[in-house]
Amino acid sequence: MHSSLDPVPHASRSTARPGPGAARPPLAFDVIIAGCGPVGAVLAAELRLHGVRVLVLEKDTEPTSFVRIVGLHMRSLELLAMRGLLDRLLAHGRKRSAGGFFAAIDKPAPRGLDSAHAYLLGIPQPVLVRLLEEHAVARGAQIRRGSAVADFEQDEEGVTIETAPGGERLRARYLVGCDGARSTVRKLLGVGFPGEPARNETLMGEMEAGLPQEEIAARVAELRDAPRRFWLRPFGGGVYSVLVPAAEVSDRAEPPTLEDFRRELRAVAGTDFGVHSPRWLSRFGDATRLAERYRAGRVLLAGDAAHIHPPIGGQGVNLGMQDAFNLGWKLAAQVRGWAPGTLLDTYQAERRPVAADVLDNTRAQEELSAPGPGPRAVRRLLTELMDFEEVNRHLTEKIAAIGIRYDFGEGPGLLGRRLRDIDVRQGRLYDLLHDGRGLLLDRTGRLTADGWSDRVDHLPDPTAALDAPCVLLRPDGHIAWLGDDQHSLNAHLTRWFGTPAA
Repeated sequence: MHSSLDPVPHASRSTARPGPGAARPPLAFDVIIAGCGPVGAVLAAELRLHGVRVLVLEKDTEPTSFVRIVGLHMRSLELLAMRGLLDRLLAHGRKRSAGGFFAAIDKPAPRGLDSAHAYLLGIPQPVLVRLLEEHAVARGAQIRRGSAVADFEQDEEGVTIETAPGGERLRARYLVGCDGARSTVRKLLGVGFPGEPARNETLMGEMEAGLPQEEIAARVAELRDAPRRFWLRPFGGGVYSVLVPAAEVSDRAEPPTLEDFRRELRAVAGTDFGVHSPRWLSRFGDATRLAERYRAGRVLLAGDAAHIHPPIGGQGVNLGMQDAFNLGWKLAAQVRGWAPGTLLDTYQAERRPVAADVLDNTRAQEELSAPGPGPRAVRRLLTELMDFEEVNRHLTEKIAAIGIRYDFGEGPGLLGRRLRDIDVRQGRLYDLLHDGRGLLLDRTGRLTADGWSDRVDHLPDPTAALDAPCVLLRPDGHIAWLGDDQHSLNAHLTRWFGTPAA
């Protein structure tokens, strides 16, 4: 039975070249994912936890080689800990304070943040992608490099996909576009991507510099209050991370040259610092867009295919990975046949408002970083306000995504929020969530989830550090119910985990 988002609209039927009369290929996969960045790799692994047959198509023949550092915020670290992945990433990353990320206003992290992982983890993007991809493959996902979605056609039973190059035809029950801001899947689906085009552009890269480090540091310090973001940050060995505003917006499909960096550095700093020998060079703009919907029939969108925004605050990769953790167990439930009727609809209902909030906070941060006396006066005022602990905490939690509360209806304040990693009788709570199942954490010892034992684990533990008698956790760690009444619990088990087994 299809829910309100399930019917296959005409707009979602692409012009598949073989035509509607062509024989359909066999249903070899349950889900095909377009794109094997962090979002696609996380989603593939989440689906494999539940035995879903997954194929990931990645257009690039080789992994990205340039070493851009990405920052993983608290909520992403928590989700990775839930799947037993965090320790592996910690070995390749570097911890830093969780403060100072809102509009790059230099403030310490507020005290007592509600997370066992109250820090930011900086990790090279190629390493992050490699580790997540290895995890997905170890779980049984298939990944094909040098292959992309060129076209597709969906019907009531599945999606027929044509790949490029080669024109191979594949069929799956569902298709998920994790293929970035220029998503082919989104365009073929006919989903609008409204928002604002880029007004400003920034160049970013890593390269060596010829001037002495002391001279570079002194010149950068003089420009600390410049109206646009600018830095040269030493990595050691004469290598610097360089960020400099560009004079105009260019074609982002064309990578910048070293001469572009030299020109913009001279314009901003009066010197090009003798930069040479680049490791990688890139450009980014401040375009802000949100897909009109995240699902049309059997085709869904996640990550940058669904939303783009300026990188200020470092939220992009985090927002996309959190999409994947939200979607994975729900899509698996749909494939496995136990999903309640509207469960897959909750992916858009929960994640699209979160993306809209991120777009708004990045718009605000961009305004606070803009040139002109007005924005700079507002920035000075906000800098003063952030000396108040609660203001700093609110903005930090917004960036770190630990303040999210999904709308599960009326109920206690904890309902819809994620539960931090607490002590339980068996050790740590998140260690019990590695298999991507629900969890009934029961301090009374009187409740049961027996009818759902194939989907939900039950831990009677009177010692659990909870502010409630019992909580029902979804596989993504959000509280779906809390209380001590079996009848109420059964209703919520059915709402999130389907009908009980016979």
